[in-house]
Amino acid sequence: MGYIQFLLLLLQAHAVFCNTEKIIFLGPSDVQIPVEHPTLEDLKLETLSPQQRSLRTHIRAEFPTKSSKYGQASWYLLHGLQEGQRYELRVCWAATQPTGFRLDAYTLQTVFDTPELVTSLAQYSEGRQPDPIELEDQQPGITKRSARSLESTLFLQVLAAADYYTMNKTLMEHVPPVYVDIILDPYLLNVFPRSLVPTTVYIVLLAMGSWYLAKYISEWFQAFAQHSNDSKKKKS
Repeated sequence: MGYIQFLLLLLQAHAVFCNTEKIIFLGPSDVQIPVEHPTLEDLKLETLSPQQRSLRTHIRAEFPTKSSKYGQASWYLLHGLQEGQRYELRVCWAATQPTGFRLDAYTLQTVFDTPELVTSLAQYSEGRQPDPIELEDQQPGITKRSARSLESTLFLQVLAAADYYTMNKTLMEHVPPVYVDIILDPYLLNVFPRSLVPTTVYIVLLAMGSWYLAKYISEWFQAFAQHSNDSKKKKS
């Protein structure tokens, strides 16, 4: 059991070097994705999908205010999901950048029917629109769809609030972007995150090996002790 406890402690060691915020959700029902302009591609959002499960990027943060108590909003698109499939989405960032994150996943209809959300999405999308000169060089984040395309899709809103105080006026007035990894992790059979499967298999195999090794050593000591007793009896 000592080996297993040691390994579990090692698995938790990453918390010393990075922070993690996560949400768990189910893939929504397939919906009609617009193929006529304006489309989801026109939003110029970075995307995640079961085929592209990780994204390394910078997220803008700000100190909480009365109008945005959870910080600055960034938006992403989760597409190609499977209806009813359980997913875990994690945002990981360095502990050297103290930041509070809030994650929310919304259906397309929820965002478009909620004025506050659609306004936030529009403001973020406007800041990501390329210059007309660069427009031809832009690569779409989503594959072009055929007419009447159905897909399980969600919007991801990430709110980032700076969580530090310093005597450095520059850092207090201008919060630096936070370097993060955003990871979409499907569940295996809807009960276990897929990314933890290799680690779990490794721990199980190591535990089994440790058990057989301990059993072998115990039997060896017993045989050695029995041999010593037999030698003493012969001498007497």
